[in-house]
Amino acid sequence: MAEDSNNRAKKESTLIPSSSNSPRHTQDIEIEADDPVKSPPNSANNSSTRKACYAVLQSWASKKFMTGCVVLFPVAVTFFITWWFIQFVDGFFSPIYERLGIDIFGLGFITSLIFTFFVGIFASSWLGATVFLIGEWFIKRMPFVKHIYSASKQISSAISPDQNTTAFKEVAIIHHPRVGEYAFGFITSSVVLQRDAGDEELCSVYVPTNHLYIGDVFLVNSKEIIRPNLSIREGIEIIVSVGMSMPQVISPLERITHQNNMIPLNRVM
Repeated sequence: MAEDSNNRAKKESTLIPSSSNSPRHTQDIEIEADDPVKSPPNSANNSSTRKACYAVLQSWASKKFMTGCVVLFPVAVTFFITWWFIQFVDGFFSPIYERLGIDIFGLGFITSLIFTFFVGIFASSWLGATVFLIGEWFIKRMPFVKHIYSASKQISSAISPDQNTTAFKEVAIIHHPRVGEYAFGFITSSVVLQRDAGDEELCSVYVPTNHLYIGDVFLVNSKEIIRPNLSIREGIEIIVSVGMSMPQVISPLERITHQNNMIPLNRVM
């Protein structure tokens, strides 16, 4: 009887499905088996590579854009100033041609250039110089106009091709404002300072502080002035360009003269 009861219990246990073999568990196992194996995430590497490429592209684009601006800026400024100057000069004689019924752009500008050329020829003659001296005498008697005329004449005389009337005599480099620092200026005149210890020759050096038309005047001993191998026009270009046209090497005139007077060694031998 005991053996029959044990056999019956084994048969019943075989008929009851286990929880591990239930349909839901089987379906979960099949779903997990169907899922592919996921690879480890590489998002950090991809983002860093993307940021590096973006930084390189941004740097390259900004450099090329700035290069374009550097190239186009002087062209645009030159074109704008030239176009404004042509319109300004053309406006002197273009109203006359408009009244005559002639409407040709640039004709007033050409007429102004021809007129300026003949004024230069007339001013170079004795009669023209006399007429302009009389005109200056009247202008210098006017209260407000005389200051404007004097300042503008000094600027025009600085770049005048006539060396006898040039306001700037030489380009000068002086020690200013302290020892070890230098200032760029122009020699305008010379003066003799009478002292008890003896006379001292001084040079009036004009040092521009605002481009060319505003500056300070210093009286410097002529022996302490460095005279570089630069012309007046080159000095004005350096001032107007705020030093960007400064040559890389500047030699004093005394050194150049000394080098030219030296006898080569091959001649001595």
